[in-house]
Amino acid sequence: MDLNKWPRQTDVKNHELFDEQHFGTEAPCVLYEKRPVKDNKGNEVPGLYSAWIILNNPKQYNSYTTEMVKGVIAGCAKASADRSVVAVIFTAVGDKAFCTGGNTVEYAEYYSSNPSEYMQYMDLFNGMVDGLLDCKKPVICRVNGMRVAGGQEIGMACDIAIASDLAIFGQAGPRHGSAPVGGSTDFLHWNLSMENAMWNCVSCEMWSAYKMVNKGLISKAVPVLKVNGEFIRNPQVITDKFVENGEIVYGDPVTGEAAAKAKQLVKEAEVDFSLLDAEIEKLIWTFTNLFPNCLQMSIDMMRQKKKFFWDMNKLAYRHWLGTNMSSEAYLGFNAFSTKRLTGKDTIDFIKYRQLLAEAKPFDQELVDAVMAPRKE
Repeated sequence: MDLNKWPRQTDVKNHELFDEQHFGTEAPCVLYEKRPVKDNKGNEVPGLYSAWIILNNPKQYNSYTTEMVKGVIAGCAKASADRSVVAVIFTAVGDKAFCTGGNTVEYAEYYSSNPSEYMQYMDLFNGMVDGLLDCKKPVICRVNGMRVAGGQEIGMACDIAIASDLAIFGQAGPRHGSAPVGGSTDFLHWNLSMENAMWNCVSCEMWSAYKMVNKGLISKAVPVLKVNGEFIRNPQVITDKFVENGEIVYGDPVTGEAAAKAKQLVKEAEVDFSLLDAEIEKLIWTFTNLFPNCLQMSIDMMRQKKKFFWDMNKLAYRHWLGTNMSSEAYLGFNAFSTKRLTGKDTIDFIKYRQLLAEAKPFDQELVDAVMAPRKE
């Protein structure tokens, strides 16, 4: 094609919306890094990169603050507009947690009983989920630890997940004053059966990485523990058999004396993410060797099924979650945030239900009746 036949502009346009203002270096923040793509022999490929969006709040299990939400949005937009980026890696600092959702201290101390402010926050949260679902690069969730509550939701907005086999997955909202309508009610049933999706969504039960591989939520669980220089699988989880007494037990937690021994072994073992990162590099290299526009079209159309219900419901979620900050979220987040003062991280659910059965209005008397008292 002769592009010189007609007048053309030759300057390269900058399509980035954000510069570096939403990234940081000191926790709590979001880190943004570009790392060279490596071929299947470990050699760096000149001029091609993966973009790493890294949640950096390890002391609070990488829960995202308001400013961190902005960082994820900016990271997705920045990677989308960067011609040299092949894929996005969404992960976090440390080996304990990928993300446990919103920052409960911020929720309790600022957003509870402040519904209008929380609705503004939800506009940002929805933008974070949209940013992941609309990112114009494949998004790989590198699950370096527990992926719980809102962390599970933003993790499911990614395209593929590879996890440390120490990771656990689940929701926390119904136990701590919210509902998992930041994505889980729209995404879970695409990966799990409806029955499994329902139970995982509402029970607040934590499932292992191996169980989630078997159920279809994630692609792979990778050993990260080393003993005497050798990798071992997570000893806290059954991985050496699939069925026992006619029941599927693969991925279930070990129990009894075995559980105590496994916990001690995990405590003593070395954590090494080299196998996990090797799996991430394999994925990036696979993407590198595909037509980029054909790849992105395929990904966007696969995402569309998740986006359909998310786009249909997200505005209603915003309003309900804001309103809920003046009732059950107020109770749940304050109970969780003050557990060091009270020794309990939940309200008295039985008392709460009894008061509701009496048609008790939501007032200070009710709050005092169901919240644990401060320890003397």
